[in-house]
Amino acid sequence: MKKTVVKFGGSSLADSNQIIKVKDIISSSESRKYCVVSAAGKRNSADDKITDLLISLYKNRDDKSKQEEIFAKIKDRFDGIVSDLNIDFDVDKELTEMIATSKSKNTVDYLASRGEYFSAKILSIYMNAKFLDMQNVITFDDNKKVNYELTYENISREIDRIEKDFPDKKIIMPGFYGSTRDGEVVTFSRGGSDITGALVARAINADLYENWTDVSGVLFEDPRLVENPAIIDYITYTELREMSYMGASVLHEETVYPVSKVGIPINILNTNRPTDKGTMIVSSIPSIIKRRTVTGIAGRKGFTSILLQKALMNEEIGFLARLLNIFDKEKISVEHCPTGIDTISVVVRSELLNEKRQEILDQIKKDLNPDVLSVEDNISIIAIVGEGMVYSNDVTAEVFAILRDAKVAVKMIDQGSSGINIIIGVSDNDYEKAMKSLSKLQSINN
Repeated sequence: MKKTVVKFGGSSLADSNQIIKVKDIISSSESRKYCVVSAAGKRNSADDKITDLLISLYKNRDDKSKQEEIFAKIKDRFDGIVSDLNIDFDVDKELTEMIATSKSKNTVDYLASRGEYFSAKILSIYMNAKFLDMQNVITFDDNKKVNYELTYENISREIDRIEKDFPDKKIIMPGFYGSTRDGEVVTFSRGGSDITGALVARAINADLYENWTDVSGVLFEDPRLVENPAIIDYITYTELREMSYMGASVLHEETVYPVSKVGIPINILNTNRPTDKGTMIVSSIPSIIKRRTVTGIAGRKGFTSILLQKALMNEEIGFLARLLNIFDKEKISVEHCPTGIDTISVVVRSELLNEKRQEILDQIKKDLNPDVLSVEDNISIIAIVGEGMVYSNDVTAEVFAILRDAKVAVKMIDQGSSGINIIIGVSDNDYEKAMKSLSKLQSINN
């Protein structure tokens, strides 16, 4: 039988009505036997995400009255879901145990993980399915990085154990967290339930990984900036990672790593529109599908560019290595590094640079002695992504023509060696105008 791993995001678990939809989707196919869930998300724009409330509970651990207020919100939310679903789940007991355990562990990761834990427990009871906790299954090493091989072994063993005893049962798993070898709960970064689903898919060698959310696929561009952007039918793992890294928020950027290694496709689907075909994320576009020239556009604000200029820089062996080592020592990731024969720019996230700015600039002056050293803040980075661009001579010219007509000044340009992306930098003030104007690139796909 075909094996499908399904993952449902926070909007799909936000209330009882959404949970009913989740049950219907899982029950509609025998292959959908392995389900990973997120914590309950917002029911409306004014609502709170359960994970946010749980983190706030930790941050206010020394303020009893504030804690009681937050706790009441969490309890009320789960009481409502359990009552509506008419299931036997003791909210008071579970939350009381959570608070008691949190006092002994005293870590934000433990409390933050409980939203997924409760979602999985509730759904497993509602569906008469088996609950598999990811604590002590997904294993993090001491550096808080996933030990992939051990994690795959653990997941495979635990699922085999359940299936041996309960071959006809669905298996419900909480996303977002695992633990170190000594049992300390560790969470992924926000959105990490996507990663959990990918780990499960890889561990059981699934045929398909379905990721259910509140949109009908990956969009060509940010819908908050551009009205009705097209849904991308097919996108490669590489293209998606480029877009996710630059801000496209449908899927966590680390999700593709486990499944791409073995070619398991991901289907992005809409819980509220389950008949929509969504977006297929694959290792390569099938030959019967017409390849898009530009697959999509994504961007982010809030970067800083540090420009160095030095005569005969290209003849100074080790110059670039010494420059990057300064950022490495301060644990600041370098996003882009456009170069000229006597110039080099280092682009970093402003929020990471701010506290260490002067120290880094002083170190650059001391170690590298540049003729010119300047800093420009409020830079936005936009990525134009598409594997089809390597077969076209028109995209770069079209990008600059569009931005020229929109009167957007380009601060920097960089192109990956693979040729599947063009990176441009613009002022934060021009970001929205640039993104809206670049939506015209959809028209060159045909």
